Amino acid sequence: MSTRDLVVFGSAAAVPTKNRNHNGYLLRWDGHGIMFDPGEGTQRQMIHAGVGAHDLNWICITHFHGDHCLGVSGIIQRISRDGVPHPVDAAFPASGAAYWERLRHSTVFHDTAVIRERPLAGEEVRLDTRDAPFSLTARRLSHTIETYGYRLEEPDGVTMLPDRLAALGVQGPLIGALQRDGVVTTSRVVTLEECSVPRPGQKAAFVMDTRLCDSAFALAEGVDLLVIEATFLEVDAHHAEERGHLTAAQAGRVAAEAGVRRLVLTHFSERYRTEDEPRFMAEAASVFDGDIVLVHDLDRVPVPPRGAGRP
Repeated sequence: MSTRDLVVFGSAAAVPTKNRNHNGYLLRWDGHGIMFDPGEGTQRQMIHAGVGAHDLNWICITHFHGDHCLGVSGIIQRISRDGVPHPVDAAFPASGAAYWERLRHSTVFHDTAVIRERPLAGEEVRLDTRDAPFSLTARRLSHTIETYGYRLEEPDGVTMLPDRLAALGVQGPLIGALQRDGVVTTSRVVTLEECSVPRPGQKAAFVMDTRLCDSAFALAEGVDLLVIEATFLEVDAHHAEERGHLTAAQAGRVAAEAGVRRLVLTHFSERYRTEDEPRFMAEAASVFDGDIVLVHDLDRVPVPPRGAGRP
């Protein structure tokens, strides 16, 4: 059975704490692994989570503040050391290319040729995901330096109806042919539309380090899983605005207005204590009445199964 979930390596903001490592996330999607923002210590957290370098197909950097990228060196050296044979695409803001190069080649190691760089420039970038079962889009956000969020989309498909297939005599290899070609012949011509219903593709978004902006809402529009920063509480909203971040309530607003199914809160400032976590949940829930998950390091958050209205 295919796995679609989020593995959390770290959930702190700029400063790690005793309970929260620097950022680091892996979205596992049908055998593909998309790593987002590997901060300091991510390589060790991968070991605790039971994740290996061979599980990575993408490294997506939102921006070049340290808590979102200081783990790049270790990750790439691990990819080399473990002999990962397949390409690993690396997306990052082109304006930070100098920082990427410093991280990529920060120490002496036996380099690897599997890293394929995908620098981002412009308001919106559609990345070439080749044979992956999804598309990947980056959009520029509103932070203190150039920052991109990411959106993953599965193509729309169909759900086959066994009763209709049986009634029309479509069985065995003919089912695959019908899905592939859209039409087969049994005692008569049978079309795909007669034996299926539309199945909207699932979607996920990763929105980190931004003020409220149009791109945050666009990335989150209609997604099944939204991973989003909730760095501050509303009492510190002025700090959020000055430093280019969201409050938990603002994260909830994005989820509510975008029609998100599951909201994942992360990237918490070190100024808050464990006892403050219910406040983050309450502020997000005050504007979003859907499913909310406040993550901790090494959590695994599944993409919600297809439900009512999303077959």
